[in-house]
Amino acid sequence: MLSNRLQDTALRYFLEVVRSGSVSEAATRLNVSPSAVSRQVAGLEEMLGVPLFERRPRGMAPSPAGELLAAHARRGALEADRVVSDIEALQGLRRGVVRVCSSGGFAIEFLPRAMALFREQYPGMQFHLRVEAPAAVTQAVLGGEADVGLTYSRAAARDIEVWHRQVSPVVAIMRPDHALARHASITLAQMHPHAIALPEDANTARQLFDIACSHRRLVFEPALVSGQFETLVHFVLHGGGLSLGGEVTMRERVRRGELHAAPIRERGMNARAIELQTLSGRTLSKGVRAFVEHLRELLPPCLLYTSPSPRDLSTS
Repeated sequence: MLSNRLQDTALRYFLEVVRSGSVSEAATRLNVSPSAVSRQVAGLEEMLGVPLFERRPRGMAPSPAGELLAAHARRGALEADRVVSDIEALQGLRRGVVRVCSSGGFAIEFLPRAMALFREQYPGMQFHLRVEAPAAVTQAVLGGEADVGLTYSRAAARDIEVWHRQVSPVVAIMRPDHALARHASITLAQMHPHAIALPEDANTARQLFDIACSHRRLVFEPALVSGQFETLVHFVLHGGGLSLGGEVTMRERVRRGELHAAPIRERGMNARAIELQTLSGRTLSKGVRAFVEHLRELLPPCLLYTSPSPRDLSTS
């Protein structure tokens, strides 16, 4: 059968070209000659009878056939990893590595705490945590570079299995002694007179905030703009004013009394969701599945944070 003739070496070289977008770069990463990589890719193209790449001025991109083959190759590699992990798990999840990719806010406190709690039960399990922009998290899962993705999403993604999804309203964060901290929820009009630190434009909370401001015809002049969430938090902690965040990101700091968080009572501020993602069709190792189930238990929102009611919105 043709499927039996797809050799491991050829697929490995092919996948590296897909990842790097270049034969020469793939050869460097594989520590082989470029001609060796080219021969393997050419052999696959000859066997399948279709071009696997589109040659472009700035590199190589997989053709539609190449995308299909890449998906097959990734799943094969992930299945091999799963078998090894499951053999190790026969001894009771004593060993294993879980590769997690998340957007920035989850990596500050939520995921480190979740991993530490998991290791209390399974001390031999290890983690690799990679931080990316929300859309790039999903791409890392699709590309087989991460076992688990935790990110904010505003639309469904193809070939992604969502294990948990919950609406994640944007909240205003402030010190407990801030003038607005007596309110359980606030409006943009209430926020407008106060100094604010904002995430950069690519941040989903910032995008929803900007849309809501446009609807209200309000212009905020931020005292600080930063792509580093911890910078925004410390600006708030040092008395700089308000900022934006998500409930899960701020949960522990609110519980400890360090910060107050109030949902922003405006239309559209709950138009994003947290998604716990894996690759659709992939059989997860026991260690990865156990960690996914662990995250599902930790993620549900606190009762402190509820979506604004229609009455709230009509009076805001």
